[in-house]
Amino acid sequence: MKRAGFDNIWLPVALLLPQLMIIAIFFYWPAAWALQSSFFLQDPFGFGSTFVGADNYTSLLGNNQYKRIAWFTIVFSVLVTFFSLAIALLLAVKADKVIRGAKTYRTLLMWVYAIAPPVAGFLGILFFDQSTGPMTKFFQSFGWDFKLGVDYNATATAMVIAAVWKQIPVNFIFFLSGLQSIPRSVREAAMIDNRSATGRFWQVTFPLLAPTAFFLLIINITYALFDTFGIIDALMKGEPGNNPMTLVYKVYLDGFRGNDLGGSSAQSVVLMVLVLVLTVFQFRLVERRIHYT
Repeated sequence: MKRAGFDNIWLPVALLLPQLMIIAIFFYWPAAWALQSSFFLQDPFGFGSTFVGADNYTSLLGNNQYKRIAWFTIVFSVLVTFFSLAIALLLAVKADKVIRGAKTYRTLLMWVYAIAPPVAGFLGILFFDQSTGPMTKFFQSFGWDFKLGVDYNATATAMVIAAVWKQIPVNFIFFLSGLQSIPRSVREAAMIDNRSATGRFWQVTFPLLAPTAFFLLIINITYALFDTFGIIDALMKGEPGNNPMTLVYKVYLDGFRGNDLGGSSAQSVVLMVLVLVLTVFQFRLVERRIHYT
């Protein structure tokens, strides 16, 4: 087979240069700046900085509040990822069986994805309002005095529900595309071999969806760690207090509201390393169990 090539080396360089510049400006440069700043104690008024070595990291790792926030971030990310994927997969399976009104059904589910995270957080405030919120009344019917922004568990629950609701549509459209790409002959053969719909799904359908599920797993973990910032900020109404928060929101509070640029830079470096390790773990261990067809 003839390999594609370029007669002039400057053409591929010119095609790649804009994208490489965007990556360098918006990723490598901020990452290098954060790494450098993490070894300095920054003056809050911008008059100078003092080299402190690894003091920002040692004080950070010895901070009990930071450990509590890190633990909440892990629990929050696991819950958001699991429920976003599980509900989206269930809706995709149901949508794949719909014959009449399928386009309307899919459009209604996709509308949520067009909503910006801060708007999703604001809608969460309306749903969990202490006086008129329907979700608040729902929880109160079970005897739970739900108070957003006051009770730690109530605020955490609202964050998870709002974040899951926002992420379901994008997972849904990927799962639905994956389901509809499965050949009809494979489905008919599976129906002959296994009369149980549940058995066919776990033995045939879901393994064929594994590449899509693996891709969405990475996307959803990244979403839970970073893209939920707007939702959390809106739900807490700018008053964190003793409410739960994620690591990325802690970086914002210390850096932009506390003016601790060195400490927030150290937190961002720790978060960056955590995401890098998690990504390597996923590709090295999880992807080995996935077979692409």
